[in-house]
Amino acid sequence: MTATETIIQIEDLTKIFYTDEIETHALSGVHLNINRGEYVAMSGPSGCGKSTLLSIIGLLDTPTGGRYTLNGKEVANLNFADRSRIRNQEIGFIFQSFNLIGDLTVAENVELPLTYRAGMPSAERKRRVQESLERVNMAHRMRHYPAQLSGGQQQRVAVARALAGSPSILLADEPTGNLDSKNGEAVMKLLQELHSEGATICMVTHDPRFAAHAERQIHLFDGKVVAEGELNKLLAEVEA
Repeated sequence: MTATETIIQIEDLTKIFYTDEIETHALSGVHLNINRGEYVAMSGPSGCGKSTLLSIIGLLDTPTGGRYTLNGKEVANLNFADRSRIRNQEIGFIFQSFNLIGDLTVAENVELPLTYRAGMPSAERKRRVQESLERVNMAHRMRHYPAQLSGGQQQRVAVARALAGSPSILLADEPTGNLDSKNGEAVMKLLQELHSEGATICMVTHDPRFAAHAERQIHLFDGKVVAEGELNKLLAEVEA
């Protein structure tokens, strides 16, 4: 495996939402490559298509047009079962709202996605849970419930859950959005550590301070990828 191996290849991707005979063009011809080991931040104003693009990359949504290749496999228009299987094996999600299940312990939350891996023995699941919680310094809280944790601790557990499946890429959607600045910085430091260990990360954030942690920034405006200078010009025109 080399650092220049392309994990995600997106060509001319479009997404149109239809409501009451109105067409909303959420994505309008996006081209994007992400290589193994990269740390990419996607930013732009509200409604520019960041979360829509992340949902398509994460196989939570399908594009209207264009091509999406994940690890060399065309995945844009797979059936539901294949999408679910590939999503479970290849993609780790970190959400703004943590998405932990309140009546499951920390360990059970981290293990849950692994239970959908056909043929994975219980002992292997337990080993992965232990290792991923140790990586985020939360192994000592594995028998606690989410309500017994701070927001920063819950997000660390969410990161552990994403790591447990050994995904090809981590997708983080505003991972600091529900955290105070101190916990937000702690989560950013954790993501940087994971990247230094070889993790591939694609993060959506509206905060330029956190976007600056990534090694490459992608700017979206009106459903298109634009250069930073062009984005600033467009934003200035909107505000004028």
